[in-house]
Amino acid sequence: MTVSSDLDLNVLLADTEAEILRVVADHDPSTIGVYEMIRYHLGLDGAEGPRGKRMRPLLGLLAYASIAGEHTRALPGAAAVELGHNFSLVHDDIEDGDVERRHRPTLWTIHGVAQAINTGDLIFSLSRVALHRLTDLGFPDRTVLRLMRLYDETCVALCEGQYIDIASSASDDPMTVELYFDMIGRKTAALIAGSIEAGAILATDDDEVISRYRRFGWALGLAFQLNDDLLGIWGLEHQTGKVATDVARHKKTLPVLYAFEHASPVDRERLAALYTLAEPTEADVLEIVAILDRAGAQGYTRDEAQRWRDTCLAELDGLEAVDSAAREQLRGIITSVISA
Repeated sequence: MTVSSDLDLNVLLADTEAEILRVVADHDPSTIGVYEMIRYHLGLDGAEGPRGKRMRPLLGLLAYASIAGEHTRALPGAAAVELGHNFSLVHDDIEDGDVERRHRPTLWTIHGVAQAINTGDLIFSLSRVALHRLTDLGFPDRTVLRLMRLYDETCVALCEGQYIDIASSASDDPMTVELYFDMIGRKTAALIAGSIEAGAILATDDDEVISRYRRFGWALGLAFQLNDDLLGIWGLEHQTGKVATDVARHKKTLPVLYAFEHASPVDRERLAALYTLAEPTEADVLEIVAILDRAGAQGYTRDEAQRWRDTCLAELDGLEAVDSAAREQLRGIITSVISA
């Protein structure tokens, strides 16, 4: 079997969302409210507005399709990946105090912290329930168990990365660049690598092929996060949909951490002082960006993003896909999402 040369990402997206809706359907009249909350957070409540790119499940489906020749049998895995990602976002919004996600109020600002935490926990549980349908579709128990182990290990890494993030944010001293790469490896790269590895696990028993897909996903995850760090400071609003003011929100992404390590003593002291301001002015933000530029932070971050993107593309080129269509779709996602 070969992949259709006109593999349509819109079809994959629609099929993924239909599978998610099957999982988050109302289970009991007395609990309808919590499922409405889930659908709201996922952007599947019928309202107009952005739902997110669903990049992680799409990547997993394309990895599966590039080997197996079709995508439908892997849909429960795709649904699990997207639900797993979104349970962490519900909790992230609470932990970070974010009041808006995808241009809508976050769940906790509408229903309160307690209900939002519970909803996030339910999304996590449903993500595991989604995986059980793989058994109904005829996948061997050993394959389903291997996928569940990957899923659990990925969630552990995600929570470890979040611990590092929260602990470092509470500290007066910025984390090192080395620790930052460790953190984003656990938070971003592990989830994207796990999504792609999951697709490969469902499609083949060849451990070498599965490992190569994981390496591809890991490099993609790092490149994706570093590109986001660039856009968060130097991105244009019409391209990213948000004002490039990560520094105004005191976010210590790679460019800022690099500047703390490599700026001149005077600039480093000034940068530390500016980062203590509760409400930096536009002039303060511009001064911070100028310090980052003098330290070479933009160039360093761009070089690292490009390095990991090129590593990702090299791994992709080495994959022996059943058909080139899915591989080209993967390449297209990489080049469209990572602009560094």
